[in-house]
Amino acid sequence: MLYIFDLGNVIIDIDFNRVLGVWSDLSCVPLASLQSHFRMDEEFEQHERGEISDEAFAAALCEKLEISLSYEQFTAGWQAVFVSVRADTLALLNKLRAKGHRVVILSNTNKLHCAFWPTQYPDVQQAVDKLYLSQNLGMRKPEARIYQHVLDTEGVAADQAIFFDDNAQNIEAARALGIESVLVTDSKTVPDWFASQH
Repeated sequence: MLYIFDLGNVIIDIDFNRVLGVWSDLSCVPLASLQSHFRMDEEFEQHERGEISDEAFAAALCEKLEISLSYEQFTAGWQAVFVSVRADTLALLNKLRAKGHRVVILSNTNKLHCAFWPTQYPDVQQAVDKLYLSQNLGMRKPEARIYQHVLDTEGVAADQAIFFDDNAQNIEAARALGIESVLVTDSKTVPDWFASQH
């Protein structure tokens, strides 16, 4: 069986308010103002497909949020999104592989984060067989082609895969292709799902 896991809020807890908190401190702009202006818009999606550079994305986002930050300050905030690894889920990844299953990560992410999280959380990278990252593939969830790419590359049919993600749109898109999909709503979803399979 092929197990496909999203990264953020599935294996690693993330919190965008931490990002905005750092930027608020560095720019002296109130957090509430940044929260009201922050959107995951077209540029955000282009960045995740690798269509615009980190620097261009940083400049566009700073302009939108009306904050003045150096690229280094922007990056410091951007990397604050990662909180901690979900140990129960990480243990399950290792257990699945030990049983001979194939375990991969499929994540909408960007170059900046990829330069960071593998060094912070090497145990996550070591717990999976392969990383499928949006900015390397030039496509992102919930585009059907990204799921198809994973299935084709892994050489499995949709009914031989199970997908875990915290975004309902991503789940719907995977289900439309016939992939069994589990919406992750908190840190207990994945362990509970596996416990219910016996």
